[in-house]
Amino acid sequence: MKTGNLFLIPAPLGPASLDEIMPGIIKKVIQQLQIFIVENEKTARRFIKEICPDKKQSELIVFQLDKHDKTRHLDTYIKPLLQGQDIGLLSEAGLPAVADPGNLVVQLAHKHQVNVKPLVGPSSLMLALMASGLNGQKFSFEGYLPKDGHELKRKIKQLEQLSLKNECSKICIETPYRNQKLFQSLIKFLNPATRLCIACDLTLPTEFIRTLAVKDWKKQKIDLHKRPTVFIFQA
Repeated sequence: MKTGNLFLIPAPLGPASLDEIMPGIIKKVIQQLQIFIVENEKTARRFIKEICPDKKQSELIVFQLDKHDKTRHLDTYIKPLLQGQDIGLLSEAGLPAVADPGNLVVQLAHKHQVNVKPLVGPSSLMLALMASGLNGQKFSFEGYLPKDGHELKRKIKQLEQLSLKNECSKICIETPYRNQKLFQSLIKFLNPATRLCIACDLTLPTEFIRTLAVKDWKKQKIDLHKRPTVFIFQA
């Protein structure tokens, strides 16, 4: 039996006009799908309703990834794929499987030789890198940095040394309510000449993107609390 297709569907980064940030193919694909694997069911259903208002929510089959054990139930979730039905993988925000647990679903799809079809859409990491003016040829995404103060300092120093040695950009993120603390740690522990980009609320009306030397950031007042933010620095 021919397997179905696993569509990787981007989600908006926040409340913004979908017509401005979502390619038409997203709506077309969602319109034809009935089964979705999602990170957050409430957020996913809201997005589906907004982009395809005529689609009947009661007819959708929505599988939610387990927050505590992300591999749990996955074999059950992908059964329709193996029976020839298409499934959409939907992140809570941005691209599925990029800084997102959806990669486990994609991994399983490849194991069963299911066709994986990634769709174009907003990525906070790539948008921030594009707009930063920092090295887009060599870069690495470091995810979340340690929360412990001593470990955080050690990690920042380590990444800065690697950035200098390899002439590359380092990208990291933080839980929005901890953004301000990470920002203060970065400007405290990075060298004054290191360039730091702050990119927050990407694609939203309140979007803010700026790259300055750390010594200049120390003169700035900026409120990042609860604002989705990408941090990029290059020594």
